[in-house]
Amino acid sequence: MFLTITTTGTPENPATDLGFLLHKHPDKAQPFSTSYGTAYVFYPQATEERCTAALLLEVDPVALVRRGRGKGRGGAPDSALAQYVNDRPYAASSLVAVALSAVFSTAMKGQCNARPELPGRPLPLRVEIPSLPARGGPELVTKLFEPLGWTVDVRPVPLDTAFPEWGDSRYVSLTLESEALTVAQALRHLYVLLPVLDDAKHYYVSADEVDKLLRAGESWLAGHPEHKLITNRYLSRRWSLAQKAMDRLENEREELARLAAADDTAVEEIDNAVDPDTDTEERPVPLAVRRREAILDALRDRRAARVLDLGCGQGQLVQALLKDTRYREVVGVDVSMRALTVASRRLRLERMGERQASRVRLLQGSLVYTDNRLKGYDAAVLSEVIEHLDLPRLPALEYSVFGSARPRTVVVTTPNVEYNVRWESLPAGHSRHGDHRFEWTREEFRAWADSVAARYGYDVEYRPVGPEDPEVGPPTQLALFTLCAENGGEMHAGSATAPATAPARAEESDDENRKEAAA
Repeated sequence: MFLTITTTGTPENPATDLGFLLHKHPDKAQPFSTSYGTAYVFYPQATEERCTAALLLEVDPVALVRRGRGKGRGGAPDSALAQYVNDRPYAASSLVAVALSAVFSTAMKGQCNARPELPGRPLPLRVEIPSLPARGGPELVTKLFEPLGWTVDVRPVPLDTAFPEWGDSRYVSLTLESEALTVAQALRHLYVLLPVLDDAKHYYVSADEVDKLLRAGESWLAGHPEHKLITNRYLSRRWSLAQKAMDRLENEREELARLAAADDTAVEEIDNAVDPDTDTEERPVPLAVRRREAILDALRDRRAARVLDLGCGQGQLVQALLKDTRYREVVGVDVSMRALTVASRRLRLERMGERQASRVRLLQGSLVYTDNRLKGYDAAVLSEVIEHLDLPRLPALEYSVFGSARPRTVVVTTPNVEYNVRWESLPAGHSRHGDHRFEWTREEFRAWADSVAARYGYDVEYRPVGPEDPEVGPPTQLALFTLCAENGGEMHAGSATAPATAPARAEESDDENRKEAAA
C-alpha cells in the first residue's frame, strides 16, 4: 500500500516545512511496526521548491489472518488460500487509515511544538494514491472529496490492460489537490474516507469507533452532504452505532453551545482546543481560567481532598483537580450523557493509568434529586450551574446539595448581571446565554446565599472572580459555604426539610435521574 503527500514552497516558506508538520525528518527513512506489518515513511524529494512524503505499508498476510480471528475479508474461518491471497497487501484501505493514525498522530491533531505557527497554515497539497478500492466508483469518490475543498482526479483501473474488453476493476487511481487545506485536515479526511470507500474494515468495529469517527470528523462531517453514507460505511453498517453517531452529530453543537456559555468562551474554542502553552503573555487571562483558579484557591483554603464537580460539563475543572495530587478523589456529575462523553474524551479516561483512574469518576445524575452517591465528600462545586435552572426548581437543588449530600464545603459561582453592561458584544437587556433562566445582581445573589446558609447550617463568604469594576463589581460572583462547626455536621434545629419538589427517598434517585436525562 502506498500514498504520497506533496507540497511546494518558496525560500521564505520552504516546502521542507512538511517535515516539521509530519514530525518526520526528510533526510531519514523511518520504519514503524504495526499490528499487521511495517509502515515506512521516506521522502523521494525534499527541496525548498518541492517536497514529497511517502507512506509505504508492507502488510504481513499471515499476521492479518491470525489477528483477524475469522472476522472480515482476509480472515475467513476456513483454511482456503483466499485467506492469504487477497487485495489487502496491495490496495489502500482501513489498514492505511490505521497506519496514518499511528505514524502521523501528532500531525493529525494539528500540533507542532518546534514551529507552532505551521499547523494552521493552508498549504498547496497534492495527495496521490495509485490503488484505492472504491465501492461506488469514481462518482462516489468525487462526491466524498469535492465538498471538502479538494480538486479530484479519479481514474478507474482496468481489470487487465491486455484485455480492455474485460472492463474496469473496482479500484481507482486517485489524485487530490488543494490550496486551502492544512496537513492535519488532509490527514483526517483520508483517515475517515479511505475505509468508507473500501466499505470494509480489517478489524471488528466496536462502540469506540463512534468516538474515533467524531474526533476525526468534528470540523467537517456534520455538514458533509454525504454524512449519512460516511457514518454508515465507516461503522461497517452497524445500525445501532450509526444511529448513535448520527444522534451525536445532530446534538453535539447544541451541547457545545451550552458548555461554551458556562465557560464564557466561543464554541469554536471548545471544538478545537488550543494548547495553553501557545498563549502569549499579552493575551488577557480568560474569565473561565480565572474562575477555575478561584475555585481551586477556595478548595485549597478548606483543605478538601474528595471533591464533587456538580454540573461538570466538559470536565475542565475535573481535569485541573486531577493535576493536583492533594485531591484523592474527584467525581464529575452531569445530567447530560453527551457532556460526560466530551469530558471523558478530554480526560482520556480510556488511556489513563490505573492509579490515576482510581481517583476519578464521571456519573450521570440530576442535581434536583437526592442521590446517595453524593454523600460523604469534603467539597462540592456548582460552577455556572444554578442559572441554568428554572427558579421554581432551585429549592430542590438546594436540598439535594446542602440538605442531603451535605459536604463540608460548597463553592458556587454564577454570573453577575450588573457586569453585563461591560460586555461590548452583549445587547442591552440580554443574558449571557439563551439557556440562562436568570442572572442575579450581587445583592440578589447574597440574599439567596445567606438564606441557604441559614436554612442548612452553613457559614458563607463572598469572593470576586475576575477584574472588579468599582461601579458594577466583578464579572463572576463566588459564594464559599462552610458547614458550621457548632452543628457537628447537623442542621440547625427547625431548619429546612426536603422541599416538595425533591424526592423524599434517595432510593428513587436513579429512576428520577433517568427521567431527567430523557427530558
